[in-house]
Amino acid sequence: MRNQADRIIIFDTTLRDGEQCPGATLNIDEKLIIAKQLARLGVDIIEAGFAFASPGDFEAVKKIAQIVGTEDGPVICSLARAIKADIEAAAEALKPAVHGRIHTFISTSDIHLEYQLRKSRAEVLAIAEEMVAYAKSFMDDVEFSPMDAARSDPQFLYQVLERAIAAGATTVNIPDTVGYTTPSEFGDMIKGIIENVPNIDQAIISVHGHNDLGLAVANFLEAVKNGARQLECTINGIGERAGNAALEELVMALHVRRQYFNPFLGRSEDSEAPLTNIDTKQIYKTSRLVSNLTGMLVQPNKAIVGANAFAHESGIHQDGVLKNKLTYEIMDAQLIGLTDNQIVLGKHSGRNAFGTRLKELGFELSETELNKAFVRFKELADKKKEISDWDLEAIVNDEIQQSPALFQVELVQVSCGSNAKPTATVTLRTPDGEELTDAAIGTGPVDAVYKAINRVVNVPNDLIEFSVQSVTGGIDALGEVTIRLKYESRVFSGHAANTDIIVASAQAYVNALNRLYSSLRQEAKEEVTA
Repeated sequence: MRNQADRIIIFDTTLRDGEQCPGATLNIDEKLIIAKQLARLGVDIIEAGFAFASPGDFEAVKKIAQIVGTEDGPVICSLARAIKADIEAAAEALKPAVHGRIHTFISTSDIHLEYQLRKSRAEVLAIAEEMVAYAKSFMDDVEFSPMDAARSDPQFLYQVLERAIAAGATTVNIPDTVGYTTPSEFGDMIKGIIENVPNIDQAIISVHGHNDLGLAVANFLEAVKNGARQLECTINGIGERAGNAALEELVMALHVRRQYFNPFLGRSEDSEAPLTNIDTKQIYKTSRLVSNLTGMLVQPNKAIVGANAFAHESGIHQDGVLKNKLTYEIMDAQLIGLTDNQIVLGKHSGRNAFGTRLKELGFELSETELNKAFVRFKELADKKKEISDWDLEAIVNDEIQQSPALFQVELVQVSCGSNAKPTATVTLRTPDGEELTDAAIGTGPVDAVYKAINRVVNVPNDLIEFSVQSVTGGIDALGEVTIRLKYESRVFSGHAANTDIIVASAQAYVNALNRLYSSLRQEAKEEVTA
């Protein structure tokens, strides 16, 4: 990766900070699927995880480093506290990557020093310098973050950054950890760093921020104007609390308004050269993928990727758009990969045509995955006369990108009506291969199905969210169901798509239960090992 001052480096932390969002936990295979798509999207750096945090995180970072961290692929990064054990774990996990980066951090705000670290400023200065140098002994590319920089004393912040750069940091990241700053304050902070850190020209300035006040993207754009050249963001803006700065919003703001931002990057105002390496036509598909796998739905009015982002209901707006899209649209939907719902396949389409279309849509499936998806396609084609690209996306996301199939839905049957008690019968195949059937009465058909499933699985949980969305229009549309359930303090999500909403509801619920059950089995295994 070239550290060019005239372009913006996109650092994606969906798999690290984004995954910290409650309920967004991903398994290793799901992280790898997202990492591959992030590479297609064109991000410069993928923060694949926190290698020291758990064996699962370590393996995820290692696998992504091995498969996605190729010569022409993105830099693969692992987070590490300013502690030797963390740095060693990160270095070990990143070994397979052609381009690896260790991202180490320590708090610098007085409130963190007093109540969290219980260390003096002098101690933090020494630790930062020593641990950056230690990380540098493993690889050349080292990033340093002074956590809670936005609430740190500027003079102390300058000292820490100077020491970190002198010790070998090639990128210094300025995080607004609690989402507290305003755009002008954040811009002034970046400006102050450039003016007061003597060796700042030896490192790229990065920014990281949370959206607690809804200002993360605005803060980042102001930081760019003042010299920041790396933006740390997530797909759909997912992350802790109110989330992170959204990658799609940042990229499209820089793209649509590049004539405004060009001079700040030393370019001529009318330059048409992209300000990032992102392939914008991959944005919508990446958004959908992350939403499906994490169970974090995208709100309809979400900028860039929301369902209403390119919709017009006002008569005046509709009239204007029909005459000229530019009257009420500042960008073309096709620019983010949102194409018309074009019908491409039907029940007589063969496997080759099916596989070819998936490749055109950007899906890279193994032979086994393609076979599974094709079977599902044929089943859908018998129910729907016309299959759209959106249907194909739903098939792949639902059939291929699922949690381990511990429990499998074999049969769902419901009886309900205005004067009947909703009753459901379900048959599940257990992890041992045994088929178990049970029935239950509920307040509605879905409630009855879930009660019956719970009687079979027998894992206590609370359903906290249930959502149904139509993939396309029409009476025969695929329905996507996303659910989130809670076990103790943890949240697990499930997703499924089917022309039968009741069946999709059952499959989504079992999908979430599989994640929960898999987590419990892993914990039990670790206890036995310990």
